[in-house]
Amino acid sequence: MTAPATLKAGPLTQIDFYKADHRSQYPKGTETVFSNWTPRKSRIDDLDEVVFFGLQYFVASSLVDSWNRDFFDRPKVEVVERYRRRMINANISIDIDHIEALHDLGYLPIEIWALPEGTAVPIGVPMFVLWNTLPEFFWLTNYLETSLSSVVWGPCTSATIARRYRRILERYVAETGGDQAFIDWQGHDFSYRGMYGTEAAMLSGAGHLLSFTGTDTVPAIDFLEDYYLADSDNELVGGSVPATEHSVMCMGTKESEIETFHRLITELYPSGVVSIVADTWDYWKVWTEYLPELREEILARNGTVTIRPDSGDPVKILVGDPEAPEGSPAFKGSYELAWELFGGTVNGMGFKVLDPHINLIYGDSITMERCEAICAGLAAKGFVPVNIFGIGSFTYQYNTRDTFGFAMKATAGVVEGELREIFKDPITDDGTKRSARGLLAVARNEEGELELAEQVTWDEVRNCAFEPVFVDGQVVRTETLADIRMRVRS
Repeated sequence: MTAPATLKAGPLTQIDFYKADHRSQYPKGTETVFSNWTPRKSRIDDLDEVVFFGLQYFVASSLVDSWNRDFFDRPKVEVVERYRRRMINANISIDIDHIEALHDLGYLPIEIWALPEGTAVPIGVPMFVLWNTLPEFFWLTNYLETSLSSVVWGPCTSATIARRYRRILERYVAETGGDQAFIDWQGHDFSYRGMYGTEAAMLSGAGHLLSFTGTDTVPAIDFLEDYYLADSDNELVGGSVPATEHSVMCMGTKESEIETFHRLITELYPSGVVSIVADTWDYWKVWTEYLPELREEILARNGTVTIRPDSGDPVKILVGDPEAPEGSPAFKGSYELAWELFGGTVNGMGFKVLDPHINLIYGDSITMERCEAICAGLAAKGFVPVNIFGIGSFTYQYNTRDTFGFAMKATAGVVEGELREIFKDPITDDGTKRSARGLLAVARNEEGELELAEQVTWDEVRNCAFEPVFVDGQVVRTETLADIRMRVRS
């Protein structure tokens, strides 16, 4: 595994300021802090399971690479002085003996036990638990909360939403007799440019690739090779096709737009898939003038010409606008126009399948609701939905940690040798922030569903669905992309 570029902020200062002095605020004699990471609430209707994904990256990139490179492997006087300066200049007056002691130890005395990544975890069930392994470093467990939370909630959220998209497509393909194998390509990640930086794009894009193989987020493939043992030489991690953008079409001039189409499909890409953005000027003219003229050349190709509308109401553009003049291109919609021009076949369930030489991809403002509406509208008109959905930052960036109520909270501790089962239950809350209590374990019931068990023993923690991932500075379990995909798609 390789590490990303070193950040100027070392791992020691990747905290909220209030974490710095919690060490002195815990009761005297505190020896252990036991915490968990749990999705507590879903803000997406009818979605009550969250895909667990991203911890392995955090462990490898932060707990191993960054802590070693930027703390343990650097001179103690340098890292301690840097930390002291950061605290003093922010009016945080604390001693730093515990930081020196951690450096002297030479590793992170932390254990993390987790469910397998790719598991669909019910709301309210912990994905992983963690605790300190040496009593003098009890403060370290929740010291890691801020950086851990900031990294892990995002890939879990995107992986969950991608899985939801896939479930929608699977249902409609099954109901219309379509090709289940093509679903891998029906969700295509267009989100990179709208994400909050490249790390966010990689984490989210990798979550997308658990359910699909279509992506334009190239670093997500690098990420999965670096941190999830993917191998693009021997497996399809993610892929795309040649595609135009508006600058290409504009540079070819409005007057010569059909010549641009012709050059693309006959000279540059005479075979295979090519995606052409078609709304630069008059989208309906493309369907009623250009494509009819190019019809025989398109049908003669060994491959698919994919037309991309990129504006307007996605449902109306693809399915048809009932408020448009009857019989007009807008009234018919793209699918009906494609069927009239290129034809296709009728499958055994009586649904129409577009000729494989032509297809559509829509990547502007797609949401789960619009995906559902498009599939339902096409099925109602007798079509198998074979179009591709470009899923962008409108889907993957418009989320927060609260989308699934993620939180890392302590539920148990040891003080002077005594186990204390701790919990919170604010009377001013709706129940979302009520925490579990005591040591926690997760196991499958008779129906195979994951359930939380509270107030258990240490033996039960270590003999449940959790598996050790990180122990005393060492990675002890590594998941592969192939295994994670299998769990997500099962």
